[in-house]
Amino acid sequence: MITDQYAVMGNPIAHSKSPLIHAAFARATKQELVYRAILVEPGEFFTAVANFRATGGKGLNITVPFKGEAYSVAEILSARAKRALAVNTLYFNPEGYIYGDNTDGIGLVRDLTNNLGITLSGCRLLLIGAGGAARGILDPLFSAGVQSIFIVNRTAERARELAVAFTDLGEIAGGGWSELPPGHFDLIINATSASLIGEIPPLPEDIITGTVCYDLMYSTSRTPFLSWAHLHGAKRIADGLGMLVEQAAESFYLWRGIRPATAPLLSELHNRLETR
Repeated sequence: MITDQYAVMGNPIAHSKSPLIHAAFARATKQELVYRAILVEPGEFFTAVANFRATGGKGLNITVPFKGEAYSVAEILSARAKRALAVNTLYFNPEGYIYGDNTDGIGLVRDLTNNLGITLSGCRLLLIGAGGAARGILDPLFSAGVQSIFIVNRTAERARELAVAFTDLGEIAGGGWSELPPGHFDLIINATSASLIGEIPPLPEDIITGTVCYDLMYSTSRTPFLSWAHLHGAKRIADGLGMLVEQAAESFYLWRGIRPATAPLLSELHNRLETR
């Protein structure tokens, strides 16, 4: 009997925790499968997907920089993938079509609500960044009851354009740093890659006090954004490790029809990072 094959594709990919996560899910749910990481060179994504599928692959996770190309290769798209204009999960359906989904946003929402105990209903949210990561989480955040979102971005016009694309979902606006609205934000989410290069978004120092701050990035230590937020009085800080685990669980459910428990694995991963 051939063991079902799954993988994550990206570039770079060596750092990915997805093989560890899905192996843990498989053990916990007693599923027989193999999951590996595949490095894909620029311009070779469509060929890589076709080759993986031709050799019996059942499903793929897709990470940077190929989520847009995964959107193009999918033949049927979930509603949230259509809103995100990006796909991070491909499922090769037995009926012969390629199904594309985006589990990033629901992974974030489940981490915020289930793992961190944050109430999103009625929340006033500031979203930093207007790229693909930001677009992928807007629909699930509104679905979870967020009251209003302001998108702030270095290029103000890009933030405004993204806000316009989601005005049907709720109260949303966008602009540059000089256009930040007054008042208190319940939650600030950093959806930029600034933490990867050690940069801190130019937030006013008094905006953090009493606010929950969340960075979509995760690291073995606090990201620069979270360090700054903690220093300036954030009510609570959290990185994107929980989101990573939760979005993986959603992919696993799509492929296998079983939703793995995430709390034990998340606790294990946090302990590993703390002991390094």
